[in-house]
Amino acid sequence: MSFSHAFNPTSLREYDIRGVVGKTLTEADGFAIGRTFGSMIARKGGSTVAVGYDGRTHSPQLEKALVDGIKASGVHVLRVGLGPTPLLYFAAFTRGTDGAIMVTGSHNPPEYNGFKMMIGKKPFFGQDILELGRLAAAGDVVAEGQGHAETVDLSDDYVARIVKDWDGGDQKLKIVWDNGNGAAGEVLQKLVRHLPGEHQILFGDIDGHFPNHHPDPTVPKNLEALIAAVKGSKADIGIAFDGDADRIGAVDGDGNVFFGDQMLAVFARDVLRDRPGAIIISDVKASQVLFDEIAAAGGQPLMWKTGHSLIKAKMAETGSPLAAEMSGHVFFADKWFGFDDALYAAVRLLGIVARSPLSLAEMHAALPKVINTPELRFDCDDVRKFTVISEVAARLKDAGASVSDTDGVRVKTADGWWLLRASNTQSVLVARAEAKTEDGLARLKADLVTQLEASGIEAPDFEQAASGH
Repeated sequence: MSFSHAFNPTSLREYDIRGVVGKTLTEADGFAIGRTFGSMIARKGGSTVAVGYDGRTHSPQLEKALVDGIKASGVHVLRVGLGPTPLLYFAAFTRGTDGAIMVTGSHNPPEYNGFKMMIGKKPFFGQDILELGRLAAAGDVVAEGQGHAETVDLSDDYVARIVKDWDGGDQKLKIVWDNGNGAAGEVLQKLVRHLPGEHQILFGDIDGHFPNHHPDPTVPKNLEALIAAVKGSKADIGIAFDGDADRIGAVDGDGNVFFGDQMLAVFARDVLRDRPGAIIISDVKASQVLFDEIAAAGGQPLMWKTGHSLIKAKMAETGSPLAAEMSGHVFFADKWFGFDDALYAAVRLLGIVARSPLSLAEMHAALPKVINTPELRFDCDDVRKFTVISEVAARLKDAGASVSDTDGVRVKTADGWWLLRASNTQSVLVARAEAKTEDGLARLKADLVTQLEASGIEAPDFEQAASGH
């Protein structure tokens, strides 16, 4: 049977394939991904692909189409079923599969879904995804075969392996977990049964409509129920996951949001006790406080490009034991496998709190205080957005500014820093600024606006943008 398939061009993203189900993403796309990815695996001499799916209403149908496509390429499928994305990664690492695909819409609205991929133990992204699209359009696949599928439940093995690294002793913390109706629900129920302390789970049932709040723990509004529950029960800590539990959010016992870079500062101090001098990685959106804290703890801070696939690749290249992004992806290669896993990160954070004489709220209060904007996103044409970054970088360098162009432009001044970068996944520019004082923040925002206007871009609305962090 001949095969060729054209994807909606908006669905082929930098880190995954993603779209609105029934509009820009269909079951035919799922089959084509399986057929083409399976062929790519087979041509490398591989034979097995692990597949999992999240709790969205359309995930089972997309998973079936995907599996059918992989089997049609003569490749064996290890189906791990419904669960969090880290469970799928765990299957790939522990079962030694040649590839892995997770059907997940992650933290996107309910009508979205997508496919996150691995080849071997590495992320499949960027040019890999474009190549998959090219091969599908050309019908460049292996001859049709008859692969087989095998269903396995690895959730108990996964939970047991996480719990193996519990290092908080018998200290009984009071913890509130917000599953946000995401895919971690059943695994989370198993995990808390193996941990000491008092556990309360909010929205533990898996529901792809996300009836209680949007499944993105980096947005403070989505943490309101968790904050209320932590305060109401006088809990030590609150933990939240995104829709597929590869991203973590946290709040301390006083109900303050513990952002991704602040969490990494705490993790870094802990890891560096055993690994002095290690490289610790975070993305260009992270606070300068984090990089200073890593250096003060005896580590080598490395600022890298935003994107979980890019961070994972850099960790492997540098031998870094730990990395995290502002978006809540936390990657432990210290004792763990190096992939982003919110459940594992939660257990490591709880262990640190359990062993520390300080509460998480006291750790939070001890971090240097800065004032920053949230991440500001504003529309810019897909081609133009990269040109704008080049123009801004050239002007700043000509002016003798202190500029890092690792990912966009990050400009350091006496007041603090500001960042402008092009999103890899959307037609937007992303801006952020951080200073020690309100006046300093105002100057940084003015500098950013000046550069945008010089490139003919209307500046974002900075009103209400400052937030203590």
